Formats: sequence, C-alpha cells, structure tokens
Amino acid sequence: MRSRRLGATLRRLREAARLDQQQAADYIAGSTAKISRVESGQVAARPGDVRLLLELYGVEDPEIFRHLEQLARNANKRGWWLDYRVSPELSDYIALEQDATFIRTWQTVLIPGLLQTAEYTRTLVEGNPSVTDPDVVEQVVKMRQQRRRKFEESGARYSAVIWAPALTDPMPSREVHKNQLSDLLEAITRPNVTFQVLPTREWAAARSAPTFVMLSFDGEWSPSAVGQETHHNVAITEDETEIAAYAHSFDQLRSVALTPADSRRFIANALNAITEETE
Repeated sequence: MRSRRLGATLRRLREAARLDQQQAADYIAGSTAKISRVESGQVAARPGDVRLLLELYGVEDPEIFRHLEQLARNANKRGWWLDYRVSPELSDYIALEQDATFIRTWQTVLIPGLLQTAEYTRTLVEGNPSVTDPDVVEQVVKMRQQRRRKFEESGARYSAVIWAPALTDPMPSREVHKNQLSDLLEAITRPNVTFQVLPTREWAAARSAPTFVMLSFDGEWSPSAVGQETHHNVAITEDETEIAAYAHSFDQLRSVALTPADSRRFIANALNAITEETE
C-alpha cells in the first residue's frame, strides 16, 4: 500500500512536469519498465531514485522530499501487525491507518475502534458466534489496543460521528458501559479529536450511508481511501468517485449532528444515567 501511494504521487508529479516515462528512466539510468512498476506500486522506489525524480520534476519543497523519501524507506518495512494472524486485506488497512494524518469515521451501533477500551472490544468479540477460540479473542483485543496506542502517538487528526443508540443502548455489562463512556469522555478532550453525536431523531441521516472510515494522508484534507468492515475483514476502496460520495455523506452527517460541546454533555448525561441505575 505504501508503494502504491508513493508510485501514484510520483506519477502525478511526472505528469504535472509534462515528462514521459522514458525521460524519467533516462534520468535515473533505468528503464521505462522500472518507472512503470514504481508508479503502479509493484515495486518500491529506492530513496535515491525518489530524490533524483523529484529534482527532475522540479519539486522544490523540502517537506515533499522528506516525506516521499521516508515513504520509500518504509515501503518494505515489516509492520508490527504482522506479528498477529491477520488477513492481507486487514494488513493493508492497518498500514493505511498507521500512515494516515486525518481519519474520519461514521458509526451507527459501535464505538469507533480507535476509541474502544479493551473490555469493550473483548465484550464485542466474545459475543461474535463465529469466534470460539479464547486465544483469538485476546489477539483481537491486543491488536486493537496497539492500533489505538499507535494512533494516539501519531497525533493524527480524528473526527467521528456516531449515532446516539451506540452510546445509550444497554451493553452486556453496566461496568463495561460505564468504563467505555468514561474513557470516551477523556479521549475526546484531546485537541486532535472531534467527536459528534447524531441524535436518534435524525434517523433519515443515520440511514443515508453505511458505516465507514475515511483516510487522508500527508496533511491533505481530501481523503484518499475508505475502509468498511465486513463480517470477517475490511474492504478498501481508492476510487475517487466513490470516495467523494462518502465524503459528501460525512459532511451531511456532521451538519445535523450535535456540536462537539453538546456531544460531550450527551455522553456525560448517558454516563450519569448508568451510574444512577447501579446505585
């Protein structure tokens, strides 16, 4: 996935410079086949070749040089998640998630994965009838908490819209419910996190789009990929037309959701209601 992102960026820069693949190949003493494989993401470009190509394309921004050279160095770096048993699709998604600088998500029945407590994740997985191995349960919990830690360390921007029932509907354990809401109240105070609750009255908006996660990279506002969870996996789309539709849906959802301040109050009230029930 990193090679594909690097290759797509190099292709855009070459085309913007009005150069063809042969000219690029000649400049790095390579072949057009090599340039084609790099631009399609079939192979990772070497950092030295990246620097030469950026010079040829007239790029002067040192930040672009730094970022693309780093992407080239990390393209074949083994991800920490490969220590777990994950599918190729999930592996690709986590690689994108780790590199994202802006993550936007819409959820209807679950707390977003990067904001889940370990106990909440464990409750969800144990309630999945297709998961019967306790070791698998613990693996999912550990991996999701590791993803959460990596996200928090990255400082990536995060914006979530969640439908109210995901916060207020009873969970199997009141204790898990209370701890999750308490943790959520703390998490959404971070300056890089924006959290909005969609009230139940906005049922039409809630049904306008399936749940999804949009990912943006390199400090860009526009998303470059969308991930959707399936029963056992994650489906990723990089089609610009489809991504634009998801971006439009997210903007619509944000516009009718509670403000971040009102959303915090909503969560606090939900937490108080659970606390009063247990007293």
